[in-house]
Parts: sequence; C-alpha cells; structure tokens
Amino acid sequence: MDLATLSLFIPACFALNMAPGPNNLLSVSNTTRYGYRRACTAGIGRLLAFAGMIALAAAGLSVVLRTSEWLFYVIKIVGAAYLLYLAWQLWRSNPEAERAVSGGSIGVLALARQEFLVAAGNPKAILLFTAFLPQFVDPARPIGAQFALLGALFLLLECVAISAYAYMGLHMRRWFAEPRGKRIFNRCCAGLLSAAASVLLMAKRV
Repeated sequence: MDLATLSLFIPACFALNMAPGPNNLLSVSNTTRYGYRRACTAGIGRLLAFAGMIALAAAGLSVVLRTSEWLFYVIKIVGAAYLLYLAWQLWRSNPEAERAVSGGSIGVLALARQEFLVAAGNPKAILLFTAFLPQFVDPARPIGAQFALLGALFLLLECVAISAYAYMGLHMRRWFAEPRGKRIFNRCCAGLLSAAASVLLMAKRV
C-alpha cells in the first residue's frame, strides 16, 4: 500500500472515528460517572467489537447482511433496544448514589461489555467497514494484508477517539460536579442515546 493511499485514508478514517455516536457518547458518560481511566479501559470492548466486524467484512459476511432482511432487522432492533435500555438507566440514575459508588463497585468488565454491546448492536457498522475500507484496497496486491493494515490503523485511531471523548467527559465531570448538574447531564445523554436508537431503527440496508 502506497503513501498516497494512506494519506487519503488516515484523515477520512479519523473523521469517522471522531464523529459523535453512541459509543463516543458512552465514553463521555462513563468518564463523568466513573473516571477517565476506567472509561478509556472500557473502550477495549468497543475495539474488540470493531475488530470482529472488520474481520467479518473482510470475510464477506456483510453480503449476508445485505441479502438477509430478517437478520439485518433483528440485529438492528436488538441494538436499538439496548441503547434505549442504557438511556433509561441514565435517565433514572441517582447522582448522589453514583458519587458513592464511583470509587470501584462498577467493574471495568461491565463497562467494557456495555461498549462491546453498543458497538456490536449496530449492523450499519459492518456495512460501513465494507463500504469504506475496500475503497483503499488495491486488488492487484494481497487483499488480506491490506485489510489487516487498514483495520489496524482504524483501531489505532479509534483509541485516539476514545481518549479524546473521555477527556471531554473529564472536563464535563468538573462542570457537573453538583448532583443537579449531573442529573441534567445524565438526562441529556439519555436523550441523545434515545435519538441514536431512533436513527438506528430507521436505518435501511445499503
């Protein structure tokens, strides 16, 4: 893969990584509730989901999602339902209780599982990988190696996005230190997650 292709891929890919979405919003919310380090570590769940999607896209499973209307809509509905569940939890959360448990009772594995499920519950993600990554693949060269390189770069840039959104949440944590402000922030996040679920429900196969 030549440098000209990479110079086009990296900024376009980074724009996708940094675009506001359910997982990035979750990083912000987790930082305000449980701290920067825990939110960044939880992002491993998202990376695992995306790595699996990249592998599936490279293997051609995206064709199944394109041709199987039933499978696409099942994944879509389950993903939207999980986003709505997270939104409901945020909406009814008690900021005072969160302050008491933020030290360690919410395990990193539980937060990583949230990140994984939010990422895996979006069938459009694997279709995005299928539509986006192949544009930078040279069919005259080994395709597997190119997919591996592009996928690794995507995941590396996703790590930057996780850190950036978690850092944003760190500052918001200072702004919303009081229970009333935290409650407002949690409900704003709940509204945005609900909106993301609505967008996901309206998504159509490409």
